[in-house]
Amino acid sequence: MLTIKPDVTSALEQLYGLLARVEDPSPVLIEIGEALAASTMDRFATGKAPDGAAWAPNAQTTIDLYNGLFSSSAAKRPLVGESKRLGSEISWQLDGRAVEIGSPLPYANMQQFGGTKAQWPHLWGDIPARPYLGISSADEASILDIVRAYLAPD
Repeated sequence: MLTIKPDVTSALEQLYGLLARVEDPSPVLIEIGEALAASTMDRFATGKAPDGAAWAPNAQTTIDLYNGLFSSSAAKRPLVGESKRLGSEISWQLDGRAVEIGSPLPYANMQQFGGTKAQWPHLWGDIPARPYLGISSADEASILDIVRAYLAPD
C-alpha cells in the first residue's frame, strides 16, 4: 500500500499569517487613514465633492468681501480661504476597528453640510454645503487594493 503524507506546513504558515493580519487590522487601517486623508486634501485643489460634483461657487457677497481683504486668487475659491487651513488640517484616527476622517476646525462641519446665517450669526450670509469628506469611487478602489495587499500571503 502506498501512503502519501502531504506537507501542509507552508499552507498552515500562510493560514496563521492571515489569521494574525485579521486579528490586528490596525496596520491596514492606518494605511487606509493615510490614503483617505491625502485624497480628501486633494479635493481642495479640484473643488469637487467625493461624488465628483463641483462645489457650489462663492456667492457674490463673499467674492466682494474677499476682493477687499485678500490679494490671493486662491483665497477666493470655495473652501480654500486665505489661510488654507481647512484643506491642510485633515486628520484621521483609529476608532477600534474603524478609521475616522475629519478636521478639528470649528467651522469644518458647517462647510461640509452648509448652514444659514441664523445658525452662524457671525457670517455674512448662508453657506451652501460643500462636501469634502467622504469616500469617492477612486477611494473605494484604493481601499480594496490596500486590503487585498494586506491580506495577501507573504
